[in-house]
Amino acid sequence: MLPQHLEYMIGLEKQGMLFASGPLTAEAGAPAGDGLTILRATSAEEARAIAAADPFVINKLRTFEVREWTLMEGSFGVRVIFSDQSIDIA
Repeated sequence: MLPQHLEYMIGLEKQGMLFASGPLTAEAGAPAGDGLTILRATSAEEARAIAAADPFVINKLRTFEVREWTLMEGSFGVRVIFSDQSIDIA
């Protein structure tokens, strides 16, 4: 299911709905078996619907928990699309 999962995530990225996503690691870089995805969603319900449509979730390979994040500090003015290595400077 990895190709389908990646295709789904890259589709979200290209639509501007995916801020960042990837696996988490334990100490020394060992895979932890879970990951983190930060979505641009208008509500927790929208985020749940997006997460529920992931092929990993549909095929019961992963579960998810939605948490809202209040971004308090930081800045970013360049859009970098990792999958095709393109850059959009705003």
